[in-house]
Amino acid sequence: VQLQASGGGLVQAGGSLRLSCAACGSISVINAMAWYRQAPGKQRELVAAITSGGSTNYADSVKGRFTISRDNAKNTVFLQMNSLKPEDTAVYYCTAAILTRTPASWGDYWGQGTQVTVSS
Repeated sequence: VQLQASGGGLVQAGGSLRLSCAACGSISVINAMAWYRQAPGKQRELVAAITSGGSTNYADSVKGRFTISRDNAKNTVFLQMNSLKPEDTAVYYCTAAILTRTPASWGDYWGQGTQVTVSS
């Protein structure tokens, strides 16, 4: 199983970006999916998460600006980021709780990270 993230880049403050993360491989079920971020010198933090049923939760710092969504048919999670601020600059990672087909086992899988840089 692999998670492939894309959509990062350089944007001015106030701008928008949309991140995507597609899971591929021997997948039976995907439960929760989420985005984390890690800024230089800081710990990795949860940005947003979404359950298989569509329930969401967000870090206080991004509420009202970011929206997480998913396409279950395509095993893909998205993060729409609006009104970006310089403090949103970080490497963004996607993660998913996945039940693989063979062998049948649950695991937490991570994407490779995509850089988001917001200039002031």
